[in-house]
Amino acid sequence: MFENRLRQVFVLLFFIVSTTGMAQEKPTFATFEEAMAGVRAYGGSTGPGNVNWINEGKAYSFTERGDKGAQLIKTMDPATGQERLVFSTEGLKLPGSDEPFAYESFQWSMDSKYLLFQVNFRPVWRRSGISDYYYYSIDDKSVDLVAKDAQTAELSPNGKKVAYERGGNLFAFDMAAKKETQLTNDAEPGLYNGRFGWAYEEEFGLAQAWEWSHDSEFIAFWQSDEREVPIFQMTDYMGTHKEWVKLPYPQVGDTNPTVKIGVIDISKNSKQWMDVPLNDGYIPRIYWTAEKGVLAVMQMNRAQTEMRIYMADANTGMARMILEETSDAWIDVFDFFAGIMHYTFFPKDSKEFFWITDKDGYAHLYRYDYNGKLHNQVTKGDWEVVYVHAIDRKKKTIYYSSTEDSPLERQLYAINFNGKGKKKLTTLPGRHAIDMADEATYYIDRFSNVKTPTQVALYNASGKLVKMLEDNKKVQQAMSDSKLILPELSQFTNKTGNKIDIAIYKPVGFDASKKYALVLDVYGGPGAQAVYNQWTVNAWHQYLLHNGYVVVAVNNRGGGGYGRAFEKVVYKNLGHAEAADFADAAKHMINLGYVDADKVAIRGHSYGGYMSSFTILNHPEIFKVALVGAPVTDWRLYDSIYAERYMGLRADNNQGYIDSSPTTYAKNLKGHMLIAHSTMDENVHVQNTFQLVKALIDYGKDHSLKIFPPGAHGVAYDYASYLFLMNSYNDYLRLHLN
Repeated sequence: MFENRLRQVFVLLFFIVSTTGMAQEKPTFATFEEAMAGVRAYGGSTGPGNVNWINEGKAYSFTERGDKGAQLIKTMDPATGQERLVFSTEGLKLPGSDEPFAYESFQWSMDSKYLLFQVNFRPVWRRSGISDYYYYSIDDKSVDLVAKDAQTAELSPNGKKVAYERGGNLFAFDMAAKKETQLTNDAEPGLYNGRFGWAYEEEFGLAQAWEWSHDSEFIAFWQSDEREVPIFQMTDYMGTHKEWVKLPYPQVGDTNPTVKIGVIDISKNSKQWMDVPLNDGYIPRIYWTAEKGVLAVMQMNRAQTEMRIYMADANTGMARMILEETSDAWIDVFDFFAGIMHYTFFPKDSKEFFWITDKDGYAHLYRYDYNGKLHNQVTKGDWEVVYVHAIDRKKKTIYYSSTEDSPLERQLYAINFNGKGKKKLTTLPGRHAIDMADEATYYIDRFSNVKTPTQVALYNASGKLVKMLEDNKKVQQAMSDSKLILPELSQFTNKTGNKIDIAIYKPVGFDASKKYALVLDVYGGPGAQAVYNQWTVNAWHQYLLHNGYVVVAVNNRGGGGYGRAFEKVVYKNLGHAEAADFADAAKHMINLGYVDADKVAIRGHSYGGYMSSFTILNHPEIFKVALVGAPVTDWRLYDSIYAERYMGLRADNNQGYIDSSPTTYAKNLKGHMLIAHSTMDENVHVQNTFQLVKALIDYGKDHSLKIFPPGAHGVAYDYASYLFLMNSYNDYLRLHLN
């Protein structure tokens, strides 16, 4: 969609504006535009970009921009420290044309001799898009077109073929024979092979709905059938006769997409369906195992409270269930916010698997054999495993990040398969973002804390420093002559006795004897976390701080990192615990003596928009202003996979849906509410806002409304519209708080 493309371009431009360059001396940030320009010096560099580990983990590639804007790919050998340029777009044209060669992304072949480039990317939804794919030889610098207008493409592990999905069917291109073979041929509108619909892509996190086997002999794929799913349509109202965009979108209780798993034998070009029952549920993940021709298939019930793993024979389709788990709340498959796509791991050279689950109260690693027998619980304690970076079968060692030091931090550990020999590899307090080779040879650590800008370093698997890659000294130098406000990490106890972590930003020239307006900037959704011990630069926060506001972020209940009880207290009852924690945070700040009790605001977008509207309507005595962006106002209007995961099935919890809707409490509005939404929001439909507005009107409650016809879920659709949106928020705060 064109609007989505504009949004992506804008986000990229905003990131560049917010994190590079140098600031003016002693910025004052009198306007939001000045704040955006003024924070340039403080984001700093995150080190080598687009890192790919190659040569069996003995080297990595990274990208840079050349002097003339060319896209460069270089490799780095940690053993020698040698860098080498292996690709440049300078002077390179698309084959058969005068159009400059420019790529969106690339993949390496297993032997690190070839690159598969994604070119001419045209976005569809959040993760998906249509592209052309080109094959490049490092040795002879030749470029060959492999596929046009494909939605996904991937090199086979042996490098001999490229498979891709186009128009709802799967194809394979033989690199030696230069020949395309069609692998499926039954696609039709609403029925796709190797492609997800909107709901699966959005809520289970994957864009590619197929996987090569380790030996390159099979492709396993999802067939998605959306023909019975209700159609949602939207328009930006442009032109004389508006154009409607239509997509299958299942709301709570609707007919869901149905999926089944097929396996294609590449040499025979034959297809076999796996005998895994769907039972009105989901198949969110598949994994090729270490056993030849055996595919692990994960199935969940519709409520996502039951999870089963089947071992399926690629040749016969016969499947046996090896593991079944049930929960009194939802079961996590991945972590959207941390970019963690998998909680289940099948090493390709070991007939055992690992699973992260919170069934003992905290997210920990468990080790199973291929019959589903539990070997052992690998990690234990009142802390959570959040990411598995590598599994070294030869050394029987797992490398993972956890919250063991603090939920505000992420530290890297190594542990033996049997749960013994745990070793902490990172040492400095803060948040460590680890990029490790699959072979567990080296890793890059991007580290920061609230007082230390990002530090990037290369280490070997034992934690020994190989090379410092980025120290961001320019950021530290800029800090010595600036008015950038850094957060103070703090904590209070809420009404239920939970310790709640918050980040407090105090305004320029702070005087504890004065009273300031307070803005809570929130998200609050299940599994999310707002406060870390990390370097954070936010232009809007800095603008507020330079204009007399206190800003606070909150790690509310329902968020991740604090254990099962803390997170899943919101199950079937979204909104209430989160809003209570926001209200308690505001009261805590008022009790500190420097926040004006009559000048308290809350702002959020998406789930944060839901929470800002829900909170002001349920705690009207505390909050005087709510800035509400793209809000869900009734979970019955949202997509089935997400809403039913956290709220349960409507037949079992209809009153819970009513009680968790901001619209239910419209009559309680005492303060001021500004709502912003786009009619082209395919994620949270503008229907949500219109129903809340209708309820506010019914009760005679005045409010402000900003409708952006284009804009998608981000509301703003370009830089100018983003400035308009943020300045609308700023003007609203100034009008009603000052």
